[in-house]
Amino acid sequence: MATSKVTFTLDRDTVSLLDQSAAQLAIPKSQVVSKAIQDFHSRSEFLGGRTARLSEPERLRMLKVFDEVMPRIPRRPQRQVSRELKEIRESRRRGGRRTRSD
Repeated sequence: MATSKVTFTLDRDTVSLLDQSAAQLAIPKSQVVSKAIQDFHSRSEFLGGRTARLSEPERLRMLKVFDEVMPRIPRRPQRQVSRELKEIRESRRRGGRRTRSD
C-alpha cells in the first residue's frame, strides 16, 4: 500500500492515548491511526456527524447491559410514579435540604 506523510495537530490527551495504544499494541503510531480510521469507516455511516451503526460487539454489549438493567426497574403503577416525581419536583422548587446530611 502506498503511503503519504501527513501532519496532524492533536491535543495532549489524544497524543497520550495514541502513545498508550501504540505501546500496548506494539505497533507504530501511524498504524494505530490508520487502523482507527479504517475501523471507523468499516462500521460507520455519516448522518449529521454521528455514527449510524454500532459494531456487532458493541451492539451485543449494549443488549447485554439492557437485559441486566431492565429487571432492576421496579414495576409500579403509573399513579405512584407520577406522585413520586411530583414530590421530587416540589422538593427541588423549595430548594436544598432542611437539615445537614452526614
